[in-house]
Amino acid sequence: MVKVRMVRAIALGSTVAALGLLGCADETEGDVSTSESALSTNYWQNWSSGTAPNCSNLGGGHYTCSWTSAAANFVAGVGWNPGQNRTIGYNAGTFAPNGNAYLSLYGWTTNPLIEYYVVDSWGTYRPTAGTYMGTVTSDGGTYDIYKHQQINQPSIQGNQTFWQYFSVRQSKRATGVNSNITFGNHVSAWASHGMTLGSSWNYQMLATEGYNSSGSSNVTTW
Repeated sequence: MVKVRMVRAIALGSTVAALGLLGCADETEGDVSTSESALSTNYWQNWSSGTAPNCSNLGGGHYTCSWTSAAANFVAGVGWNPGQNRTIGYNAGTFAPNGNAYLSLYGWTTNPLIEYYVVDSWGTYRPTAGTYMGTVTSDGGTYDIYKHQQINQPSIQGNQTFWQYFSVRQSKRATGVNSNITFGNHVSAWASHGMTLGSSWNYQMLATEGYNSSGSSNVTTW
C-alpha cells in the first residue's frame, strides 16, 4: 500500500446550500490509499474534517459507513486511481442519511483542474450548485447539469481556481438494486455545454459524502 496525501475541496454546508453553492473544507490529512492489486477497484478514501466516521473498506469494491455530525464534512468510498471514462456498476444496499449527504460518482482531472460529481441520491438537500446548464438522460433517469467555479480554494493541487461539474439526478436512485452510471453520457453532455474534463485523470470513486449530518451507507461497486 502506498499512502498519499489528500486535500478535499468541497463541503456541503447548509448555509451555502441555501445559496445554491458548495463551499470548501479545510485542508487536512485523510485515510487515503492506493494499491497496485489486480482488483477491479484500487482506491480507498476515508477523509473527514472532524471526528473520523466509522467507515470500512471490506474489499472487492464493498464499503460501509456510519457517521454522526461530529464528522463535520466527510467523504469515503472506493474506486480507481487513475479514473477513466467508464461505466460504473454499484448496489447501495443502504444509503440512509439524516441531513445533508450525497451518494455520487466523484473525482478529479487535471490539465485543466476539474472536480466532478454524478449525484444519484442525497439527503435533505438536493444540490443545485452554480449555473444551470441543461439536462442529460442516462441509465433510466434525467440529470440536471450545473457548473460552479471555485476561486482560490483547496484542491488536489493546493489552493487553486477551478471548475466543478455536476450531474444531479432529478429523482433519487432506489436502494438495494443493481444500478449503472454510464459516465460517458455525462462526459459527452458536459462537453456539449463547453464543460470539458482535463486531459489527465486523477482518482475516481463511488462516494458517500456528508456535512454536519448522520446516517449510514453500505455500497458495493464494480
